[in-house]
Amino acid sequence: MKITFLCPHLRIAGGVRAILIHADRLARGGHEVTLVVPARGAVTAWWRNRFQRAPDWMPVLEARVQWVTEWSAAALPDGDAVIATSWQSVEPVAAAPTRCGRKFYFIQHYESLYHGEAARVDATYRVPLRKIVISTWLADIMAERFDTPAAVVVTPVDGALFRPVPVEDDGRLRVLMLFHEYPWKGVADGLEAFARVRARHPELTLVGFGVKAPPRKLPFAEFHENLAQERLAWLYSRCPIYLCPSWDEGLGMPAMEAMACGAALCTYDNGGCRDYAIDGRTAVVSPRRDLDALAWGLTRLVEDEELRTRIARQGQNFVGTQFDWERATARLESILAAR
Repeated sequence: MKITFLCPHLRIAGGVRAILIHADRLARGGHEVTLVVPARGAVTAWWRNRFQRAPDWMPVLEARVQWVTEWSAAALPDGDAVIATSWQSVEPVAAAPTRCGRKFYFIQHYESLYHGEAARVDATYRVPLRKIVISTWLADIMAERFDTPAAVVVTPVDGALFRPVPVEDDGRLRVLMLFHEYPWKGVADGLEAFARVRARHPELTLVGFGVKAPPRKLPFAEFHENLAQERLAWLYSRCPIYLCPSWDEGLGMPAMEAMACGAALCTYDNGGCRDYAIDGRTAVVSPRRDLDALAWGLTRLVEDEELRTRIARQGQNFVGTQFDWERATARLESILAAR
């Protein structure tokens, strides 16, 4: 097949990573895959020089990158399938001529919550493109709010990158949390939950990581900024607890990656996590934005070593066996080929 993805950018992000891995795997499977990426105005030449084929954080990419000044139906190549991957890319896909192939919408978050004007974003889910989502929560939203079916293809963890690695045991009990400036990532909730637990357990250490360091001082004992992909397994492996205070997630890859590396997950019920965070079995799950419950869940993992060990072991096994890239891309391939 000739497959076209409209990719919003090539900067490192969980959603972009999933798009590129699918594109790369489909290309290696014998398909002709093109990533159409906008690079506007004066930055176009800079982006082309830096990412002539693939971004530096994913140096091997078999799919072809086609840079455009903006998405437009006329600029899309001929093909068998054309895929919108964000709300902004739906209009050009919907307007694409039949020569571009079957039309799909690959949905990785309910973007109406936080990205763009809600009514305008919601309108894209009503456009008659075939929907593919990365979690059952998103499939439920498509069915319940927009009366449209959606095929579920859960994004797996890359087992070659995310696995337990040897780390020095210095006796510290570390809690790891992602820092992001989006309010819905729940950083303030996570900091408050940690502060409550640390008041009873001063030996606890909070470790932060993210693409950018916080613009202000926060109570992280250490912070890892823009850590190389191959170093993330080391970070996850040295932190026995991963705290995810996000209010909403399309899936939540960092939590899955931490689980794959042997961390016990403490999380809000953020929607997307329901495919892998089973309370009392693979994670400790608290109701969405219930700060008291989140702090109590973290307390349980801190104080009960047997629970922490069991949750970590079962969580690692679950994400490692229930989802893998071979099955995920095979399912995506069958969806794109279906007439």
